[in-house]
Amino acid sequence: MARNPRKKSVNGIYHIIIRGINRQIIFEDNGDKIQYLKTLKKYKGICKFKLYGYCLMDNHIHLLCKETDESISEIVKRISSSYVHWYNTKYERSGHLFEGRFKSETVEDVRYFLTVLRYIHQNPLKAGVSKNVLKCKWTSISEYMDKPNLVDTELALQLFSSDEKKALELFKSYSCELNEENCLDSNNAVKVADEEVLKIMRSLEIPNNSTLQKLNKKERDKLLKKLKCIEGVTIRQIARLTGISKSVVQRAK
Repeated sequence: MARNPRKKSVNGIYHIIIRGINRQIIFEDNGDKIQYLKTLKKYKGICKFKLYGYCLMDNHIHLLCKETDESISEIVKRISSSYVHWYNTKYERSGHLFEGRFKSETVEDVRYFLTVLRYIHQNPLKAGVSKNVLKCKWTSISEYMDKPNLVDTELALQLFSSDEKKALELFKSYSCELNEENCLDSNNAVKVADEEVLKIMRSLEIPNNSTLQKLNKKERDKLLKKLKCIEGVTIRQIARLTGISKSVVQRAK
């Protein structure tokens, strides 16, 4: 069945979510996140798009950007292909890393633009991996607090005030307001238990999911069985964290 065409933004601004295939982890460590930001910066220069905000979670990415010379689909394709090539080389793996089609929604007015930006910056709080929106390391909030390096901060700040100091204070206050916004919800919030499962995997000498995927069937199934025996850990969760299909996890004995 043919997919519906992606909705076109009148002003070229989109909120984008890029997820790992089968919701698996796409950033094994901080070095991977640094590399993704380098890739973003590289193609921002090539494709000439505007980047207003980002958030890097372990298994998905939020971007708020505006297409100019190239379409948003082409931009995401370039960035993703480059990062996946680097990732596969690093972890000696092959194949897909991201879902086949990223999610997107158009951002057509000022109010929703600010709503989406706040939602992106608060994503780590709602996922339980941070307690202070202004101190989240892997979101673009730091670029608004300090001198921007990658993000185009002028638009958002000018929407609060033409006075730079006042604009920043109003922006900080707005960003910290608690809310129940669900902008293009990824339905993929990182659970508190995920980090505990990852710690257990490391204790079983599985530093990352690529290592597990390269084991022979007997060794792989033995480790999967140990993970399944942990109280409170679900098959869906194991599949998401390891990148191994649910059916394979279910059959592991």
